[in-house]
Amino acid sequence: MDNNKVMIVGTGNVGASIAFAITQQRTAVNEMVLTDIIAKDAEGEAMDLVDALAVAPSYVKISSGTYRDAKDCDIVIITAGAAQKPGETRLQLLKKNVNILKGMVEQIMESGFDGIFLVVTNPMDVLTYFTLKFSGLPTERVIGSGTVLDSARLRQRTAAYLNVNPKSVHAYQVGEHGDSEVTLWSLADVGGQKVTDILGQDVRKDISEFARTEAYEIIERKGATYYGIASCVVQIVNSILNDEMRVLPVSSYDGFSGTCFGWPSVVGREGVLRRLDLKLSEKEGIDLQKSINILKNAQDKIKFKN
Repeated sequence: MDNNKVMIVGTGNVGASIAFAITQQRTAVNEMVLTDIIAKDAEGEAMDLVDALAVAPSYVKISSGTYRDAKDCDIVIITAGAAQKPGETRLQLLKKNVNILKGMVEQIMESGFDGIFLVVTNPMDVLTYFTLKFSGLPTERVIGSGTVLDSARLRQRTAAYLNVNPKSVHAYQVGEHGDSEVTLWSLADVGGQKVTDILGQDVRKDISEFARTEAYEIIERKGATYYGIASCVVQIVNSILNDEMRVLPVSSYDGFSGTCFGWPSVVGREGVLRRLDLKLSEKEGIDLQKSINILKNAQDKIKFKN
């Protein structure tokens, strides 16, 4: 499309935070449309965001609209769905949200949309898979936010132990965005130093646990997480619209397993150009397969009548 137009579906905490993050950064986004099942909510968020433009670092055309407005969008960001409740796993959300998703995707495709889907709603990996199935788009153009946020948490906590900037830490969480995700410690480094050489196993275990479970800690305290994921989604949007070819652990279709899961991938204007070929340790490979099996089992439980 190359209009640099983005639609955000769902203007709850996550969708509104993504929209606000876009206005507060210098991005390639020229136009942003907000839509929600409660139309007044989308209208109110759009009005509030427009008020910020006079002092924002960049100018974005902002409006509220309907799925019909997706026709000339480059990216549709899906954040709508039932929220994760305290103590509820992301996969428990599946049956509720996959039915919501089906109606949304079908209406968006009926508009003539031919861009990239970016799925944020949980359970994100399985919903990314179903977005691919419902839309019929090429696999590279259906992306989930993956383990980008989990990897940010991993880098942040690792950096705190080593007293360096998180941007200098190269490390990834992979697999399910959820309880079975895996830390690739064998490939983690800081300035060329292997993290396994400078942090003990017990410390690494604590860091992995933090990256995996911090979302639950935040939900317990404030009911939801949204600032972290909003910033990560803007990073993905920038990589797409600017054709940055950045390596990000987004969720996309893996032909070997028939699932979508977070994995370091090259992200550019056409979506996911390729998933990297990485050599994992034996334990990491086994743990990743367990994570993939959980996702596979979850998606196989969902049946639709033709």
